[in-house]
Amino acid sequence: MYHELGLPGRPPCQSEPGYLRYIVSAADFESQIHWLRNIGWRGMSVTEALSSPHENGVVVTFDDGCETDLLSAAPILNAVRFAATFYITVGFLGKRGYLSHSQLRELSDQGFDIGCHSMTHSYLTDSPDDRLHQEIAGAKTELEQITGRRVEDFSCPGGRWGPRIVEVARRAGYRSVASSRSIANPPHADPFSLGRLAVMRGCSLKDFQRLCQGHGLWKLQMRDLTRSSARRLFGNSAYDRMRSLLLSRSARNR
Repeated sequence: MYHELGLPGRPPCQSEPGYLRYIVSAADFESQIHWLRNIGWRGMSVTEALSSPHENGVVVTFDDGCETDLLSAAPILNAVRFAATFYITVGFLGKRGYLSHSQLRELSDQGFDIGCHSMTHSYLTDSPDDRLHQEIAGAKTELEQITGRRVEDFSCPGGRWGPRIVEVARRAGYRSVASSRSIANPPHADPFSLGRLAVMRGCSLKDFQRLCQGHGLWKLQMRDLTRSSARRLFGNSAYDRMRSLLLSRSARNR
C-alpha cells in the first residue's frame, strides 16, 4: 500500500505529520519495484489477483489519487510491465497536488485499474447510513462516469473497515473491499476484508524486502491491534488529535 510519491522540489499534497509518514520517495519506490521484478515477482492489480492469482504475484495499490500516481508511479510501473490499482478519492480530484479528471482518464487509459477511496476520505465507520451510501456508491458512479470504465474495488479511508461498509459496497456492485490491516491474504481470502502492508517513508530496501517476505508481520499486527483498541477507546477524532500531537513533538525533537 502506497500513497503519494515524493519528488525533489515538489511540495506534498498535505503537510500534517501523520500524512508525511506515508510519502515514499519516487527513487525508493523505483528501487523497490525493480527489486520485485529482479527476483521474479509480478506486479498485479486487485482485479487481476482476484480473478487469476499468481504464485509470484504482488498486488500494488495506491490510495488518494495524488498527481504523482500519473507523473511518477505509472512510468516506473510501465517500465517493468507491472499492473496496479489506484484507489481514488473523488473529492480530491482537481485540488492542488491531486489528479485532475483528464489525468485520471489518462491513468485509466494506460491500463491501470481504478478503484474507489470514497467521496471525501472521511472515516466511514463514523458515517450515518445516508452519508455512507454517497461515500461508497455515489463515488463509484462518479468515477465510472469520468473513466468510462467499471469501478469494482474499494479501499477504506484510514483503514476504518466495518460490516456496514461491506454491506453498502456489496449493494453498490463492488467485488472487493480493502482495509489497511497488516495481514497476508491467503488464496481464498474474503475479498471484502482484504489486508494490505503499508510502505512508509524512509523504508530501506532491506526493510522492504523483509516486509515482502513476511518477516516481522506479527509486530505490525500487534501495532494494528494497539491502535485499533485506542481508536475504540477514545474515538477517531480524539485518537487523531493525540497522534498528530505525538508526531509533531517527535518531528521537533529530531
